[in-house]
Amino acid sequence: WSPAGSRSQRGSGRWRSDNGSMESPKSAESTVHSPRVAFGCSGAPGRLRAMRGARGSVTAEHWMAEPEAEDYPAAQSYLSLLVGKAEAAKLVKALRSQKTLRYYAAMDMLRASGLPLLPTDDPEVATDLKKVRAGTKLSPVLLVLGNPLWVADGYHRICSSYHIGEKTEIPCRAVKRKS
Repeated sequence: WSPAGSRSQRGSGRWRSDNGSMESPKSAESTVHSPRVAFGCSGAPGRLRAMRGARGSVTAEHWMAEPEAEDYPAAQSYLSLLVGKAEAAKLVKALRSQKTLRYYAAMDMLRASGLPLLPTDDPEVATDLKKVRAGTKLSPVLLVLGNPLWVADGYHRICSSYHIGEKTEIPCRAVKRKS
């Protein structure tokens, strides 16, 4: 499968199969059995090859240089469920002051966190994938390092990136938690 050829068809949400027929992404994805097949296994007829949009391959750089302001309150809300409000506030303060971005593979973050891979039809994952196809950059992920890894903010962005490529390097702000 590949996106429809012309610019007008490309934006219509239709996909062209290897034999030239047109189908919607939902019908194409219904034949997909794994993320690897969905986004990058070449030579599998009737499967999605790679997501491409008007700006080219979605594996191109699609990350902002800094996390968005609203990511921090979301991270604090989540972390407060794990460690209480006071400790969550300290962790978020440390995340805000951390100026260095670290890069980790989407696959590694999912494994270290123990979180399942969300499917491409998950509403937030689908929204992130559409953003990337449109050329909109995503916010870096906020992590709290430890065992297990805590994804303070950005779980859906990790899953979206995994669907683009499981070894996709994702920029993260990361701090260690107290043992």
